[in-house]
Amino acid sequence: MSDPDPKRQMSDLEQRIAAAKKGQGPKPRGDEHYSAANLAWRMVIELVAGLGIGFGMGYGLDALFGTTPFLMLVFTLLGLAAGIKTMMRTSAEFGGNTAAGDAPADREGGRDGD
Repeated sequence: MSDPDPKRQMSDLEQRIAAAKKGQGPKPRGDEHYSAANLAWRMVIELVAGLGIGFGMGYGLDALFGTTPFLMLVFTLLGLAAGIKTMMRTSAEFGGNTAAGDAPADREGGRDGD
C-alpha cells in the first residue's frame, strides 16, 4: 500500500516537486506592462468621454434654450465629475484584482517603521 519509511516518502515528494518546478518557465513580464498601459488608456478615454458627453449635452441645451455659455459650462463640469468618478471606480477595480500578488508585507502591516 504505502511506504512506511517517511524519509523515502519525503525524498520522493521533493523529487516530484523539483520535476514540476523544472517544467514551469519564468512568468513573462511583458503582459503586465501591456495591461497597465491598457488600463491607463481606458481611464483617459473614460475621462475624455465624460467631458465630451457633458460638453455636447450642454451645448445642445444652450442652443435649444438660448442660454449660450451657461449650460455648456455646467454640463462640462458635470461630465468632468462623472469621468473622474468612473476613473476612480476603474482604479479600485484594478487595485482589487492585482492586490493578491504585489506586496503582501505592505498589506499585512509588516512594513518597516510600523
